[in-house]
Amino acid sequence: MQTEDIIGLIQKAIPDAAVELSAEGNHLNVKVVSDAFEGLRAVKRQQLVYAALNELIADGTVHAVNMQTFTAAEAA
Repeated sequence: MQTEDIIGLIQKAIPDAAVELSAEGNHLNVKVVSDAFEGLRAVKRQQLVYAALNELIADGTVHAVNMQTFTAAEAA
């Protein structure tokens, strides 16, 4: 799967998300900035991103995800 496809999955789940992604094999490094994270704890933010990637994780396409999640204000 191409990085553009993975970014698309995240943006479909979190429509206003700005996503930066790099992949090394089946390990992903993801930075997601979205106002959807406002008021959410880190674990809930990560759960939103994992939900978008669930099928890829389940079928082994993605093995590990290192992520950073920020609101727009936090990223500024």
